[in-house]
Amino acid sequence: MSRKKIVVIGSGISSLSCASFLAKEGHEVVIVEQNDSIGGRARQFKTDNGFTFDMGPSWYWMPDIFENFYQQFGHTTSDFYELIRLDPSYQIIWNKNDIDSIPASIHELEEYFEKLEIGSSVKLREFLADAEKKYQIGMKDLVYRPSLKLTEFADTRILSGLFKMHLFTSFASFIRKYFKNPKIISLLEFPILFLGATPKDTPALYSLMNYADIQLGTWYPMGGMFEFVKAFEKIALEQGVTFSLNNRLLGFNTSNGKVKSINTSKGELVCDYVISGADYQHTEQLLENKANYDSAYWQKRTMAPSSLLFYIGLDCKVPNLKHHNLFFDEDFDKHASEIYKNPKWPSKPLFYLSCPSKTDPSVAPEHGENLFLLIPIAPDLKDTEEKREYYFELLKERLIEKIGFDINPHIVYKRSYCISDFVNDYNAFKGNAYGLANTLKQTALLKPRIKNKHLSNLFYTGQLTVPGPGVPPSIISGEVVAKHVIKRIEKQR
Repeated sequence: MSRKKIVVIGSGISSLSCASFLAKEGHEVVIVEQNDSIGGRARQFKTDNGFTFDMGPSWYWMPDIFENFYQQFGHTTSDFYELIRLDPSYQIIWNKNDIDSIPASIHELEEYFEKLEIGSSVKLREFLADAEKKYQIGMKDLVYRPSLKLTEFADTRILSGLFKMHLFTSFASFIRKYFKNPKIISLLEFPILFLGATPKDTPALYSLMNYADIQLGTWYPMGGMFEFVKAFEKIALEQGVTFSLNNRLLGFNTSNGKVKSINTSKGELVCDYVISGADYQHTEQLLENKANYDSAYWQKRTMAPSSLLFYIGLDCKVPNLKHHNLFFDEDFDKHASEIYKNPKWPSKPLFYLSCPSKTDPSVAPEHGENLFLLIPIAPDLKDTEEKREYYFELLKERLIEKIGFDINPHIVYKRSYCISDFVNDYNAFKGNAYGLANTLKQTALLKPRIKNKHLSNLFYTGQLTVPGPGVPPSIISGEVVAKHVIKRIEKQR
């Protein structure tokens, strides 16, 4: 195979994955990253007073997807970090003195379900058996297709599998065929909050997320989530990928239906192929009349949420917290409506709190605590310092009320991150944090395409194209695009 010069824009998970597969085939691959560190939304930062904060992903789900990636490069997960399964997986704070730890053991979970609703342990087994089939078809097969033409899905096994996926049944109604108890329903619906639509508007296909949660488990890489970014970087370097940091994409030079070079803040880069792992809509803006989609198209897209984040360092330990804590002490439907139906700053938001120092002493000083707080919010809201402070005060009060602890006197580090930061750091369309919503109208062939229709050597990877948002789908996105490009190169030999 002739060696090609390939530029990958951005150093998020999909870009690192894509670059590694391309370089493995002998191509000359450079990653161009506008920030001073790699990882995209999965970056990490350290403070002078001893805290290590993961900036984005905090849930390590679908360990099989990570392992599959590592094995294709002659590695296994344990080559890079110690991966431990959390037990309990997480806890849910329903209200004061009403807190449930969700056990990792399926037997213990069945007992928990049975206490809430007689007969639900049997229903759980049935529900998970169905979810496992969806996971096997969805995450082992469907998501590895580039979704460029309908015939990719035409074989009998896939078509019969799609029929079993309940694509035209809502997640909300599907769950309620099995369970009636509101706590069980909330527990099973919680992963959907980050998929970009209400459970009523999300296909029942996504019960595969419950299989990932309950059967495959919630894990943590000791040292922090950035450990897997370091693993991906090491693999990329082993394949010969080079990195150009603090280097912003400025534009594309095109001729005869191809990108000839890109302009960056550090100069021009001549290339044979370009894969953009940057925000899809931002890349399209730089292409002008060579874009796949116009501004009207993007305005009509249903976006997944953005987030208001707080990174907090404390000089003490906090009782009554686990590693993952879901505060479901307010109305789920109302908060979801304020994200998706009637976008506004939430009146009484649910929120999530990660306390990785409960598991990993390396991320906080001795006797200290590392807190990561997240409120899902609608994208494209007006983000001000006053709004951030209002919600931080609200979260502090909720912590006092629900777990009986005032963090305020113990705060030794605080940083917030919200819509304007997503725009500034990642050029995120409308300041989104999780890409496009996983609605039926934005699935597979109906997502933005991985190939530019005007420029034969420009491709896209990442959470705004197939298969979608999240770390495991981003790993897969990089692989799908890389292998599609490799096939094209082979055909042109």
